Amino acid sequence: MTGIGLGRDWIGSHLPHRGAMSLLDEVVAWDSDRLHARATGHRSTAHPLRRSGLLPIACAIEYGAQAAAAHGTLLAPDATLPGAGFLASARAVRFHARRLDDVTAPLDIEVERLAQGAGGVLYEFRVAALGRALAEGRVAIMLDALRVPPPAGPA
Repeated sequence: MTGIGLGRDWIGSHLPHRGAMSLLDEVVAWDSDRLHARATGHRSTAHPLRRSGLLPIACAIEYGAQAAAAHGTLLAPDATLPGAGFLASARAVRFHARRLDDVTAPLDIEVERLAQGAGGVLYEFRVAALGRALAEGRVAIMLDALRVPPPAGPA
């Protein structure tokens, strides 16, 4: 990967995730197909996705989705940034741990763009710590979701 690293200031000003829900600390590297990000907030007792004091491994999906959003933002010229993007699905997800809050090392989040169409983009994601896989799968992101007309009622 060849893109330069980007920190919290860039992430905070370019991604829609705000405040505590902005989970990534830095974009380590990126190219036209992949992005590597890093996060450390999974250990925080104030993490917004904690439940009963624990951060379930399923939250790794959100880390993957935010890394995908960062990659899409880096690839899109300012004039073509989507108005809104939403996580449409998570598929083929495999968990290799039970939770994230007990992982002491920073999380490495890697995404690879698999496909892109007019309505969305498909990414493969992997969340790891010190080379140990914690979660992996695919996320589909619907782009310009606010512009999609609602389905027609019964005829």
